[in-house]
Amino acid sequence: MIASPFGGRSTGLEVVEGHDLRGRDAIVTGAASGIGIETARALAAAGAGVTLAVRDRAKGEAVARDLRASTGNQKVWVGELDLASIASVRRFASAIHQQQRPLHLLINNAGIMATPQAYTVDGFESQFGTNHLGHFALTIALLPVLQAANGAHVVSLSSSGHHRSDVHFEDPNYRERAYDPWEAYGQSKTANVLFAVGFTARHASDGIFANAVMPGGIMTGLQKFVPREEQLRMKWIDADGNPNPRFKTPEQGASTTIWAAVGSELDGAGGLYLEDCAQAAPFSPDVPYRGVKEYALDPASADRLWELSEAAVA
Repeated sequence: MIASPFGGRSTGLEVVEGHDLRGRDAIVTGAASGIGIETARALAAAGAGVTLAVRDRAKGEAVARDLRASTGNQKVWVGELDLASIASVRRFASAIHQQQRPLHLLINNAGIMATPQAYTVDGFESQFGTNHLGHFALTIALLPVLQAANGAHVVSLSSSGHHRSDVHFEDPNYRERAYDPWEAYGQSKTANVLFAVGFTARHASDGIFANAVMPGGIMTGLQKFVPREEQLRMKWIDADGNPNPRFKTPEQGASTTIWAAVGSELDGAGGLYLEDCAQAAPFSPDVPYRGVKEYALDPASADRLWELSEAAVA
């Protein structure tokens, strides 16, 4: 099992300390809020050029100004990206290609959770379409600039929520079966892991490796569709609205992502599920919020998902 000197309470800035990322470019999706901001902050602090890929340009520009001021790195840019629209993904990727720079780090961080049933403009269930298919289309569209980096890393944000569901290949978009918001979230988070497995199998020969990351429980905008009563029942918050002490800060939530991006322990390693700055152990019912389910690392399922995804975004 691969480990690092860091742990679950380390911060992104602590993990990136001592790394010089000057001359390298990174993209962080969902970088206008939550752990996306802190992920971008850590990369910018180490000197990387960072593009904040965001739906709301005004919010992104405000974050970019803060990051330039707090890190002293002026190479923080903003690009508009709506992962729920394949056309938007392609426009964003085209703009990146026009810059004619290699892409060293792609952080597929953005996500939605436990949303009411809805569909993207392309007809995909919103969580599967945004969390997985949007990022799949983005990564494939950016493949030439990733290959040009001669050793790029792709980080796919997953969650212990993947424990809730495997991918339902016969009906991933809930056209026939009853919709459950948490099951749909779990399916999308399993897809994020299987994507890392499938991508590494296809592109390790190009020197590009993808790993999946469980950032930990963090109170961010991700919880906006979860009613207060449900958060109380799940013990995410107490009666006064205070987060459960086991939750991390956004700064701590960025640490495993940053380790996946820069950690030398992961050189030449891909298709893994990482948590608390280490390779995760297999799931055990005795530790319900930790570990990785076997189905999320299954190479045959990864191939099946890859074929499904290619056809969906073609």
